[in-house]
Amino acid sequence: MLMLLLFGVLLHEIPLSGPDEAVPRPSFSGEPLYDYASIRLPEEHLPFFLHNNRDIATACEKDSLCPYKKHLENLEYCWGYEKSCKSDFRFGYPVCNYIDMGWTDTLESAQDIFWKQADFGYAGERLQETHVLCQPEETGDSGLICSRYLQYCRATNLYLDLRNVKRNQDRFREDFLQSGEIGGHCMLDTHALMSEGQRKSPLQSWFAELQSFTQLNFRPEQDGKCDVVVEKPTYFMKFDAGVNMYHHFCDFLNLYLTQHVNNSFSTDVYIVMWDTDGKIRVTILARSTEYRKILNQNELVNALKTVSTFEVQIVDYKYKELGFLDQLRITHNTDVFIGMHGAGLTHLLFLPDWAAVFELYNCEDERCYSDLARLRGVHYITWRRQSKVFPQDKGHHPTLGEHPKFTNYSFDVEEFMHLVLQAADHVSQHPKWPFQKKHDEL
Repeated sequence: MLMLLLFGVLLHEIPLSGPDEAVPRPSFSGEPLYDYASIRLPEEHLPFFLHNNRDIATACEKDSLCPYKKHLENLEYCWGYEKSCKSDFRFGYPVCNYIDMGWTDTLESAQDIFWKQADFGYAGERLQETHVLCQPEETGDSGLICSRYLQYCRATNLYLDLRNVKRNQDRFREDFLQSGEIGGHCMLDTHALMSEGQRKSPLQSWFAELQSFTQLNFRPEQDGKCDVVVEKPTYFMKFDAGVNMYHHFCDFLNLYLTQHVNNSFSTDVYIVMWDTDGKIRVTILARSTEYRKILNQNELVNALKTVSTFEVQIVDYKYKELGFLDQLRITHNTDVFIGMHGAGLTHLLFLPDWAAVFELYNCEDERCYSDLARLRGVHYITWRRQSKVFPQDKGHHPTLGEHPKFTNYSFDVEEFMHLVLQAADHVSQHPKWPFQKKHDEL
């Protein structure tokens, strides 16, 4: 699929000396001077934000519609990383009760280390380190600034060419982007960029992704080089792991600290998880109806999660809780679609061409969804070994009596995994699967 993208990443304009200054908008009759709803912070944090954004504080003071006037009395409050922050008004101080001799030898140095590595001091150090790597020369140009070792970067009018990228089973490929596939119309300091590679590693730096950053001789948007233009601020994050709360908490901290370094707390943003692997996306369609539930669903899901090349999710397409467009988006981004016999399987119409649908049990209605899958042109499998499926009872239709569609089922885990792996093998061998490995035949 042809796709060129131009991202207004994080900011529309890049300030070269620190966080962006929010700009109050012109006043129209009955309208506030600023979009105060975009400040998505707890009420008690607002004075700290206003300290760092005196232009918004000034607008609030003049604006009768500003809901934050009571916080204007506490503009001395500060997070601690601002140059204007006085120690008496800092958000907080670390308190250490003992010393770990492996790290330091005084309480004062222990508190200082904590402040710089696990508190707002970390944001302060990143702010102090930021420097320009690609300098915009005119309004509308691209720009790139980064902290030391490219641990944090901020760009505007970033150009990405994703037409020829190759993906494989590596989560963070170091050669994912080649020269000319990422860049901007700005003056690039190549020496400064290449000198920041000392910590090149998947989760410590963006050097691998930005080492091929190219100074372009065209303006991507103005010169019509892009198929898609993304104007909304966009965060790129490298997802560590999702196996437990510890890893999720690390990702949350990275995002929260980035908001501070950007001085932007709006949630009207995109978040892109940067991952270059080719995992097979397995979606299980759960049922909240009375019948045809998967009784050992958790057991089956846990078995799926033991396969490192699977990305597993469970969905319930209840229209009151999940909009139809969101349902289609999930289905279209699925490689193996698993569900019990039922109307939800009609979503197979929206699967990608290489996908497989696994009707977990057809309840003796053999042709319904196998025919639909054939008409759509996607691979279909269903349960075959009756001795490996365990109905809750014989079923109880309100008028017809015993009926296989009116009960719930458990499934043999080993047989289930055997069938899912068959479906995954079909996906990985399909010529249209984007991550198919090429084999050199003798």
